[in-house]
Amino acid sequence: MLISAVQDAAEIERVIDKFATEPNGGLIPVPGPLMANKRDFIISLANRHRLPNVFAYRYYPANGGLASYGVDNIDLYRRAASYVDRIIKGEKPADLPVQEATKFELVINLKTAKALGLDIPNSVLARTDELIE
Repeated sequence: MLISAVQDAAEIERVIDKFATEPNGGLIPVPGPLMANKRDFIISLANRHRLPNVFAYRYYPANGGLASYGVDNIDLYRRAASYVDRIIKGEKPADLPVQEATKFELVINLKTAKALGLDIPNSVLARTDELIE
């Protein structure tokens, strides 16, 4: 397993090129501003090298990445809005319970899987929240 910190596009390219030389490898970028800003670049490099890639947010497979597994951001926003509503109605923020994400989603881009030569098992497809074709 290779782990590398990157700070710019040149380092991203160098690291992905290195990952591509490893047998049976894949790419799981840690979410952050640089990764979000360079997502199309990262996806294109991973796909060019036929490197399976999994991300934390659904907009990656929506833009050509292989898959994502992570929190359902829409659900988090709804829950945050209910807290704002409760605070506006007079509840004290300190009295509200701390919440954790409870809804996660798996998104798979079947077109990318095919381009990478991957067959996604039916058992995984059955658990997928969204398939992009």
